[in-house]
Amino acid sequence: MTAETSRLREGAASFPLKHKLLRFTWRITWLIFGSWTPVQLRFWRIFLLRFFGAKIGSRSDVRKGAKVWFPPNLTMGENSLVGPGAEIYNMAPITIGRNCIISQGAFLCGGTHDVDDPMFTLITKPIVIEDDAWIAADAFVGPGGIVGRGAVLGARAVTSSRLAPWTIYAGNPARPIRERRWRVNEPELGQ
Repeated sequence: MTAETSRLREGAASFPLKHKLLRFTWRITWLIFGSWTPVQLRFWRIFLLRFFGAKIGSRSDVRKGAKVWFPPNLTMGENSLVGPGAEIYNMAPITIGRNCIISQGAFLCGGTHDVDDPMFTLITKPIVIEDDAWIAADAFVGPGGIVGRGAVLGARAVTSSRLAPWTIYAGNPARPIRERRWRVNEPELGQ
């Protein structure tokens, strides 16, 4: 790495100052008032996230120890859970549908860097976790990942692509293992 390349990386701001100040304020607020709270204070944690701009449905929870990088880029449907130690690194919007589980230690990452650019320019892509899906412990969903309705991404599995609905995936990269036997009654097309 040349001195010029090093200088360019250090000077390449990715987000405006207002964005950085909101993230800093959020991080301090979450650390002091939210991240350590017991399970029973779910409403308080949800209040903090909503106050900072997250859109979270009723009966949803973000457990203690979870991290949300930028609350305005988080949308969660009803009755969904982000487990302890899970990380929502949402430089781009991350949408979690209804009745979803993001298990402990899971990592949803909405950004990467252009490795062919000397400034390592940030590249962001939204992530969508559709209704009834489960992201198991320590699994990774990368930029642009779409987890179809009812799909399961197994423990420590990795994806940045589209996972078919009602299918169980495992491995790195994630590969289909089998279809799920349990399904929510889905309305017929055209009804």
